[in-house]
Amino acid sequence: MNPKNESADKKFPYAEALEIASAVLEQLRSHCIRIEIAGSIRRKKPMVGDIEIVAIPKPYSTGMFEDGLASVVNQWEKVKGEMIYGKVKYTQRILPEGIKLDLFFLEESNWGHLFAIRTGSDEYSKMLALRWTQRGFKSDGGYLFRDGERYESREEADLFKIVGLPYAEPEDRNL
Repeated sequence: MNPKNESADKKFPYAEALEIASAVLEQLRSHCIRIEIAGSIRRKKPMVGDIEIVAIPKPYSTGMFEDGLASVVNQWEKVKGEMIYGKVKYTQRILPEGIKLDLFFLEESNWGHLFAIRTGSDEYSKMLALRWTQRGFKSDGGYLFRDGERYESREEADLFKIVGLPYAEPEDRNL
């Protein structure tokens, strides 16, 4: 493991991680239809191990000429996930500050489902999954299905309604 990857395993104080994540968000914003910080930063955890960002990207090219979102993301050390528009749903990078960036690409019709899951916590996301399973839903490709019908969740509140729970603020999702 190289030293950069080892430093990516350390934890950052919330304020520092938020500052880094906000700077990343601003670099990516013009290349996205919608973009938000998720994960432990959104839950306001005192120590943060990685930055999670969810985005609906605008079209971009990674052919002979790289442009748009790819031109920004590809400046950071790649751990996994090629920036191929329409095919990549996730990429992990190491930012110059030494923190991991997990970047998830969503669609407008599944934003709420995946934003909630990526916000976590892991235990909270597992509870949501158990809840939708108990209600007869199956998750596939970032969507919920029941009896062959696909359910959209454009906002987190839509997912909470589907699973029959009141909306929970991100800070209250630390099970």
